[in-house]
Amino acid sequence: MASFEWTTELRFIVALALGFLVGLERESTKLEQQKLVFGGVRTHPIISMFGFGCAWLYKVGVTFMLPVGLLAIGSLTAIAYIAKIRSERFGSTSEISALLTFITGAMALLVDVWASMAIGVMNTILLSEKAMLESYVERLNRVEFLAAMKFLLVTVIIYPVLPNQEYTQFNLNPTKIWQIVILVSTIGFVGYYLEKRFGEKIGLWMSGIFGGMVSSTAVTVAVGRIAGTSPERGRSALQASLLAGGVSYVRMLVLIWAVNVAFVPAVLWKMVFLGAVGLILALRISRVKPVHDNGEVPGLQNPFEIRPAIGFALLFVLLTVLTILVRSKLGDSGILALSAIVGLTDITPFILSVVHAADGTARVLTSAIILSLMSNTAAKGVYFYTLAPSIRKETLWTYSIWTVLHVPLLFL
Repeated sequence: MASFEWTTELRFIVALALGFLVGLERESTKLEQQKLVFGGVRTHPIISMFGFGCAWLYKVGVTFMLPVGLLAIGSLTAIAYIAKIRSERFGSTSEISALLTFITGAMALLVDVWASMAIGVMNTILLSEKAMLESYVERLNRVEFLAAMKFLLVTVIIYPVLPNQEYTQFNLNPTKIWQIVILVSTIGFVGYYLEKRFGEKIGLWMSGIFGGMVSSTAVTVAVGRIAGTSPERGRSALQASLLAGGVSYVRMLVLIWAVNVAFVPAVLWKMVFLGAVGLILALRISRVKPVHDNGEVPGLQNPFEIRPAIGFALLFVLLTVLTILVRSKLGDSGILALSAIVGLTDITPFILSVVHAADGTARVLTSAIILSLMSNTAAKGVYFYTLAPSIRKETLWTYSIWTVLHVPLLFL
């Protein structure tokens, strides 16, 4: 198939069309909002053709015409901007858009057409969607935005320069460790954003699902406190806790797949089964008419903050070293004992350290993962039982069933 050739004539049509597109948007804004803007349906196509003409002269040897043309358009927009300020009208969007239209026309001849098209179309979209963009800014949580930007900045700066090689006898690779941090934080932030964005509208049950992507233990403690202060919301809170726990199994399975895909077959059906158990126990509660409470789960921490990310990295390294030392000194029994202990806190760094350091899919490592999950489930049951006295009986048998169902999986 012959490749398509962008001739000079076609490039001229592109430049004219892009100028007309921006001009049409400016003209519609002028009519809808009844205000003066720089340029319209005629001015912007002319500016684009002017840029195209200057670029043509540049190509045939009159090189000074391109900067002179840009200077001429810049002077014209500067005069218009000064006049606008004197009439107490503020904002430079239209003037800058005119400069960009000149550049778009020039690029249509000088570079790949897709670049000119992309800039021209994006110029039009940004002009036309002013109201939508401003509404986003109004709803933006500045603290969360800055936290995300800090983490992205650290990621962009640190990740590329980390050495991709293993150090010490524990085979610690800084690049791979930071990859795990980014992965865990990203999944957690998705759940955190969804819970913060929709939590007030969807109630505790869906907030529990979203919160389970961040930390099921944090959700359990938070909703347990809600049930303690508002006993009428106890069943909804318990359901949210169970849903968060069920989602945590799916989340953990995804993380294991990302860290060591070879480990997935050994734990797949077990994790799916245990997650399904949590879902069934939660759905059973929903058969009773729930209290319609529209409130978000408090206490969830933004995983895109720098401190939690670095803290996770340090904990991951510590548990990796500890796991290898315990296994070498105490054998399989030591690993199982360690997994039961760490299950009382956040098990994510432990399980990922086990999977990351694994040189195979030994049964003892699979059992250690299941044991840590069992210990963590039992701990969450204790937390909720302690915090929510109004629903202790149902909490006790629900979490007991879930915990006991882990036991046979330790030997399969």
